[in-house]
Amino acid sequence: MAANKIAFLLLIFIAPITLKAQKKNTEEQLKSLIQNSFDDIFSEQKKEKVTQYYTDDFLLLEAGVVWNLDSVYSYIDRANARKIKPERINTFDFLDIKVKGKTAWVAYQNYANIKIDGKSVVKLHWLESGSAIKTKEGWKLELLHSTIVPR
Repeated sequence: MAANKIAFLLLIFIAPITLKAQKKNTEEQLKSLIQNSFDDIFSEQKKEKVTQYYTDDFLLLEAGVVWNLDSVYSYIDRANARKIKPERINTFDFLDIKVKGKTAWVAYQNYANIKIDGKSVVKLHWLESGSAIKTKEGWKLELLHSTIVPR
C-alpha cells in the first residue's frame, strides 16, 4: 500500500514537469518548421522541400493574393531563373504559439534582409500567422497569413 502512495505522489510531481517539457519541445518544433521552411523555400528555392513543410492543400494569404502549392512552385521556378540571385536572411520574433492536440497556430514577426553581393539592398518586415497540423511525418503548415508592416 505504501508503495502505491509513493508511486502516486511521484506521478503527481513528475507529470507536470514531463508535460511542460513536451510543450517546450513542440514549440521548438513549430519554430523550426517556420524558420526552416522560409530558409529552404524562400531563401534557397528548394522545390523538393515544399511538401516537407506544407500540406497538399496549403494556402498562403498575402496582400490580397492567395497562393497554393502551384504558386509556391512557380515562385521557386522564377527565383531560380533569375540571373542575379539575391541572398535572403530570415529572422523571426515569435509572439505566441498555441497547441491543441494535433493542431497548432503560430504568430510571429518575420524579417527578411535581402542582400546582393553581400550588401543589404532592402529589409522587409511582415506580421504573420500560421496554422499547422501534426502528420505522421511531423508538423506541416496548412495555412500562412502575411501582412506587410509599413516602414
